[in-house]
Amino acid sequence: MPRPRLGPPPVAVIDIGSNSARVAVYERSRQGHLHLIASSRSALRLVRDVDRLGRVGQNAVERTLVALRDFRAIALGAGARRILAVATAALRDARNGPALLARVRRELGIDVHVIDGRKEARYGFLGAVHGLPVADGLLFDLGGGSMQVSRFVSRRLRDALSLPLGALRLSSGLLAHDPPTRGELRKLQKHVRRVLAAANVRRLAPGEALVGTGGTVRNLAKVDARARRYPVTRVHGYVLSRESLVAMAASLAARPARKRERVPGLSDERGDSIVGGAFAVAGLMEATGARELVVSGQGVREGVAYSLVSGGMPSARDVREASISALVSRFAAWEARAAERRTEAAHALWSALAAHEDAEVAEALGYAARILDIGRSVDFFDRYEHVAEIVLASELAGFSHRQVALLAAVVRAGREIDPGARSLSPILGKADRHTLERAGTVLALADDLQERCPVRSALTVTCRVRGSAVVVKAAGLLGWRQRPIAQRFEAAFGRRLLVQPW
Repeated sequence: MPRPRLGPPPVAVIDIGSNSARVAVYERSRQGHLHLIASSRSALRLVRDVDRLGRVGQNAVERTLVALRDFRAIALGAGARRILAVATAALRDARNGPALLARVRRELGIDVHVIDGRKEARYGFLGAVHGLPVADGLLFDLGGGSMQVSRFVSRRLRDALSLPLGALRLSSGLLAHDPPTRGELRKLQKHVRRVLAAANVRRLAPGEALVGTGGTVRNLAKVDARARRYPVTRVHGYVLSRESLVAMAASLAARPARKRERVPGLSDERGDSIVGGAFAVAGLMEATGARELVVSGQGVREGVAYSLVSGGMPSARDVREASISALVSRFAAWEARAAERRTEAAHALWSALAAHEDAEVAEALGYAARILDIGRSVDFFDRYEHVAEIVLASELAGFSHRQVALLAAVVRAGREIDPGARSLSPILGKADRHTLERAGTVLALADDLQERCPVRSALTVTCRVRGSAVVVKAAGLLGWRQRPIAQRFEAAFGRRLLVQPW
């Protein structure tokens, strides 16, 4: 039986960069969320030929055609009815770029659009910022041949520039030895500083974020996360400190390429370009005064796909809503009415008992109540644990890593699985434990109330504090008996729990 679609037919996006090419096939939900259903990457190293010869060499031409033929097969195999293809810095600069693209059109039927630096920055902005809870700051997209730097205010692009600071271009052009000499690294640092100063890249203002995207940036984040034994596997939303990056750049530069490729988290194909990229990012962080950067797992490809959707950049909250809606729609066990009743009950209880607590925990509790039933698709008895695992593994957009961790921790606390969220350290700490235990207790109570209400009826919950007790009244509740949730409630809130039908 064919899988139900979330919205319009899938769309495939091919991005031919200076270092590598990728294809990504997306389903788009009606709310605008992208769900990746197929992907592949091929290392082309086009910028090496272009910088050395001014053109793409014959071997690279053939590699490109082989990769694009495979990408076309992947796109059609995933059901894409439309293939959008773009090319960036290397093919912009190559003298034989037009001839190569004409051959692609003739042999494969794919129209590749060579985009200029400003359009590349626009697509990169649409893709990278869309799925992050950031409002103002600088975005950089580090490719093999160039770095696009964009300023955004209130999630709207203001200006952009393209700089010749691509990871492969810097590594190939300025680092002749393996490993590079100290003199080469000093020359590289001076070059990066000089280019950034000439471009008048300004320092960040208070409240502004530095956001980075591109394969090199994601690989640096993976290396740092592996070294820290970080509990969230996805790099989208990962926060990389300047201190860690500088130390990582020095460590990678001290190794020959063959040993660099063995570093946990580093792609086998990045060993020859990662040092130039790491020093470019470190130079940008120095120039902007950024102590940390937020890594985006999305970029030009997603931006091309988002550009098909009318309207401006949505708020981060709207992105989270669309992401949650897309997630639950993929699970047959999820039922909208039950989720709505549980969410309303959780909101009523939290508002009466803990309205002053962390607003992010309150939001996480609402989402936890809403998605809880997706765990039934795996196993009823361990559904809380399965939901937490799904949250940590899913491509939730619009969430910071802290927000993802809070959502998973609230769900786990609902069944007293890791209620102190110790497994999610260092994202969550000791200061979060008491609030999470309260939120987990409220989630469990709301779930109990929802389960004891007829399928098609409403569930209205009121909560009042009366001396040493909390009286919960629920319209639609058919029955209730004292259960272990009462002991949990008293431990979390310091009052006895009395539940009464209304």
